[in-house]
Amino acid sequence: MLERIGDFITRVADFLCGYPLFITLIGGGLFLFVYSGFVSLRRLPWAIRALRHKSSATNGQISSAQALASVVAATVGMGNIAGVAIALVMGGPGAIFWMWVSALVGMCTKYHEGVLAIKYKGKNDEGNPTGGPMHIIERGLGRNWRPLAVFFAVAGMFGTLCIMNANQLTEAVVTTFTTPEWIESSNILAKVGGGTGLSNLLAFKLLFGVGIAITVALVVLGGVRRIARVASVLVPFMVGLYLLIVLFIIVTHIDEVPGVFVSIFANAFNLEAGWGALAGIAIIGARRAALVNDAGVGTASIMHGASRNNEPVREGLVAMLGPSIDSGLVCTLTALAIMLCGEIPSDGGIKGLEIAMGAFGNAMPYGEYILMFIVLCFAMSSMFSYSFYGNRCASYLFGERRGRYYSWFFIATLVVFAVIPVGAAVGLCDLFYALMAFPTMFTLLMLCRKVKDETSRYFDGKKKLDTAVRDTELNNKS
Repeated sequence: MLERIGDFITRVADFLCGYPLFITLIGGGLFLFVYSGFVSLRRLPWAIRALRHKSSATNGQISSAQALASVVAATVGMGNIAGVAIALVMGGPGAIFWMWVSALVGMCTKYHEGVLAIKYKGKNDEGNPTGGPMHIIERGLGRNWRPLAVFFAVAGMFGTLCIMNANQLTEAVVTTFTTPEWIESSNILAKVGGGTGLSNLLAFKLLFGVGIAITVALVVLGGVRRIARVASVLVPFMVGLYLLIVLFIIVTHIDEVPGVFVSIFANAFNLEAGWGALAGIAIIGARRAALVNDAGVGTASIMHGASRNNEPVREGLVAMLGPSIDSGLVCTLTALAIMLCGEIPSDGGIKGLEIAMGAFGNAMPYGEYILMFIVLCFAMSSMFSYSFYGNRCASYLFGERRGRYYSWFFIATLVVFAVIPVGAAVGLCDLFYALMAFPTMFTLLMLCRKVKDETSRYFDGKKKLDTAVRDTELNNKS
C-alpha cells in the first residue's frame, strides 16, 4: 500500500516538476530578469552595501541581515549536498550548468520577492507585522484573490515540512555510523522494533528521528528571534568550513579541475541524444535548484517580511544575495568535490547523500565524518527556518493562537520523515514545492510593474542625493 502511494506521489510530482515547473520558474524568472533591466547583475554591488545598512524601523522582528542569514540557513541544507548528488545521477554534469542558470535567474526572482515582502507587509490577527506570498497576494492583487493566498498557505504548511532533511540526514547516519550486522544484533533496537512492529533498521531510524525532533524543538519553540540568532552564527561558520574543505579537495586535485568544468559545459549542451535529452537535463538541474535556492517558491518573502526594514528595494537587494550563496557557491563546491573524487553510478535510481559521503571519504582521511558534521549543521539550520515558514502559513489560515500548534506538528513529522523511503520523500518535497511556486510566480509576474516603479524611485532618489552631495562639496571647495 505504501509503495503504491509513493509511486502515485512520484508520478504526480514528476509531471508537475517537469515542463510546468521549469517554464514557471525559469521562464518566469527570465522574464523578470529582462523586464527588471538585469537587476541581479547590475545592482549586485548595491546588494552588498545594502547588507550593511542598519534600519531604525520598528515594524518587524529581525534585521535584514538576520533575515538573509535565516533564509540561507533554510536553503543551504541537504539540497546543496544530496540535491546536487541527485542532479548528477539523474542528469549528469550538464545539470550543474542549469543550476547556475537557475541561480542567476533566481537572484532576480528573489529581488522581486524581497521588494514585495516589505511593500505589502501585512498584519496578523494580533496586530503584529508579518509577510509572505499570502499577504502579497491579498494586499497586492486584492481581496478577490484571497482563495489563491489560501491555496499557497495550505501548500506552504506541508511544503515547508523538512521531508528531505530528516530523511537524508537519517540515511547518512545509518550509512556512516552503523553496519547491518550491528543493527541486526542490537538488543535495544530489537525491543523497540518488537514494541512498534518495525524492523531493527526502521527502529534505529525512528529513534534517530526522535533525537532530531528534540533538538529542533529547543530552537524553533523560541520563535523567529531565536531562529535568527542561531542562524546568524551557524550560517557563516558552516559555509566557511565547507569552503575550506572543498578548497583542500580542489588544491589536491588541481590538474583535474579544468576537465570538470569542460564536462559541465559540454554535457549542458550535448545534442548527441537529441533535444529531448537536453531538455531533460535542463529540467533536472532547474528542479533540483528550485529545492536549493527556493527562488519563486515564496518562502524567502515570509522571512524577509519579518524584517525591520521599511525600504522595499533595500530588502530586495539583500534578498537577491541568497541564490548566489546557495545555488552559486555551495552547490558548485559540492559538484566539484563529487566530480573530482566521487563515483557517479549509472544504474539508475535516486541516490543522494551516500554519493557525496563517498566522494569526501575518497578525498581525505575521515572525510565522510567531517562531511557528516557539516551535513548535521546544514540539515538542522534548514529545519529551524522552515518551521517558521510553515508556522506563518498556519497562522494566516487559523490565527496566531491556533497557528502555534503547527510548531508541534512540524516537530512530530520529523520523526515520520526519518523513516519513510527516500523516493517518496523526494516526490512529496517536489510536489508541494511546485504547488507553492505556481501561485508565487503568478503573483510576482502580476506585480512586476510595481517592483519596477519602486526600483526606479529608489535609484532615482539615490542619484539625486549623490548629485546634491557632489554639488554641496563643490560649493564648499569654491
